[in-house]
Amino acid sequence: MDAFLHSATELLILIFLIIVFMQSGIDKVFNWKENLSWLKEHFSGTPLENLVPLLLGTLLLIETASGILCSIGVYQIIIMGESSIALYGSILLLHLFTNAYVWPTYGQRL
Repeated sequence: MDAFLHSATELLILIFLIIVFMQSGIDKVFNWKENLSWLKEHFSGTPLENLVPLLLGTLLLIETASGILCSIGVYQIIIMGESSIALYGSILLLHLFTNAYVWPTYGQRL
């Protein structure tokens, strides 16, 4: 209980990230065709047009992996009092944000 109180902010942020990115990954799995068709239409006429399936699959893997790492990180913080796995999950999410949200925005501007 002491580890929970000591790291309450970190745990709440991790729980938020788990919910957001695991839900997004699960949504991509169950609605793959709809997501793919919408993104293909959205990026038509841009340099990213032919890369949409590959990028969507990469996005799915990174979101799911980071959600799993954050889940393991919550367990690690509560049980062991360490946060290394949670840090790896957060770094993966930073990578996801940079590559999945910044670059497509750049691609839309071309």
